[in-house]
Amino acid sequence: MTGFLSSLHFREHLTGQGHPETPSRLDFIDRQIHRNPLFSPLIHLSPQPISDEWLFKVHPADYIRQLESSAPKEGLFYLDPDTPVSPLSFQTARLAAGGICRAADEIMQNKIRNVFCAVRPPGHHAGISQAMGFCLINHAAITARYLQEKHHLERIAIIDWDVHHGNGTQEIFYEDPSVFYFSVHQFPFYPGTGSSRETGRGKGEGFTLNAPLDRGKGDREYFDLFENVLYPRLEIFKPQWIIISAGFDAHRDDPLGQMEISTEGFGRLTSIVKKTAEQFCSGRIVSILEGGYNLEALAESVEKHISELMA
Repeated sequence: MTGFLSSLHFREHLTGQGHPETPSRLDFIDRQIHRNPLFSPLIHLSPQPISDEWLFKVHPADYIRQLESSAPKEGLFYLDPDTPVSPLSFQTARLAAGGICRAADEIMQNKIRNVFCAVRPPGHHAGISQAMGFCLINHAAITARYLQEKHHLERIAIIDWDVHHGNGTQEIFYEDPSVFYFSVHQFPFYPGTGSSRETGRGKGEGFTLNAPLDRGKGDREYFDLFENVLYPRLEIFKPQWIIISAGFDAHRDDPLGQMEISTEGFGRLTSIVKKTAEQFCSGRIVSILEGGYNLEALAESVEKHISELMA
């Protein structure tokens, strides 16, 4: 009853030699999953592109057209110093967002209980009208709007444990009380946002919860935050759905972060979130791959993450 969304097409977003956000990330994940017989019950899902209608719920049309037109005929074009696009990058992002929303439909139809979406490019740095940090469109935000408008859900929680603050997701929902956004991340660090003082604005005041941590923090500090800070807030919010922005770059072996989460630690975080989802929203979780750049640690952490979703 756990879904696994992946596709060879997600390798068609090319980033160039030496870039950490590489198609090999999915190769390592797929090998780790397919060689483990414990994962034979996984329900494998394939994506289909998302329509402009749903993209426009989060990103304005002129931004989407800009992304489309920026695709080079060959080679790479850089949207910012960290964010290259290749000829098929935008189509790949569109396919990823469509696949995630299709997975959400499968959960709503009780065909699966939860899902991990092994997609590229990542999304949580993509703001309303800005690509940055390897991200083009914001998959978690699009999924939240899709759930609200197609499936008439009123309260969505997004839990972001990527080592970098999800500044794009925060921007999109900063004034929105219908989406509770929680981020635990290394701070100060890229992209420079995510202080504990950033709690929302207007009607959205109190619906953003940032948990910035000094470099070097690991399992114990993360578990404490999830059990003693995040859970009481979700108990009040009572989400009808949980989206995980599942970055694995807070792993102790990751080359881009300086945090100390173990592979087993990601399993424990997944277990905590899963129990919370079972309490408040019938276990409904869409987990979306964000960062994670040590290929072995990424694959092993995803393996642990999925095994806990299946438990």
